[in-house]
Amino acid sequence: MKLYDISQEVFSCAVYPGDPAPAREVLASLDTGDVCNLTAFSMCAHNGTHIDAPAHFVKGGKTVDALPLDALIGQAIVIFHQGEIAAADAKRMLKMAGNIKKLLIKGDATLTLEAAHVLAAGGIDLFGNESQTVGPEQAPMAVHLCLLGADVVLLEGIRLAHVPDGTYLLHAAPLNLGGADGAPCRATLMEL
Repeated sequence: MKLYDISQEVFSCAVYPGDPAPAREVLASLDTGDVCNLTAFSMCAHNGTHIDAPAHFVKGGKTVDALPLDALIGQAIVIFHQGEIAAADAKRMLKMAGNIKKLLIKGDATLTLEAAHVLAAGGIDLFGNESQTVGPEQAPMAVHLCLLGADVVLLEGIRLAHVPDGTYLLHAAPLNLGGADGAPCRATLMEL
């Protein structure tokens, strides 16, 4: 059984332009004579590898703690793509996925609004990509609204360069942050 960690390390992770970067504070240290090591940290819910819940863009949408676990854990397919993902690409990806409802895109890819509509209509429950956002970085709102409005969970900021294309068991459960619009997660893939 081979396992792949597809997460970014939090304190050195990529950050969406304008979001605060994660910060660590040492509260106690064995090196200075304290009884233990103790760390506090702060971060944006959308730093590094993270989940977007519908509440991120949809008023009244599900928050992280209300997401069904079966949308975050289950069979997923990794497909390589470079550049814009057009509607025709999305149709091809859905055909490749068959009954698999979790689609992970490997490569420097940007989801177009037309492709987002195809994926939402295709019944996927999770879409993951390597970028810090789905859709164009300068204007991500429309793609987010399309997918999150269809209750498609977004898994952003994954790292797939070391993962061959194929089918895996995905585990991408986020921190259980009550009422939050997103949350960091330690995403992993296991060979089936």
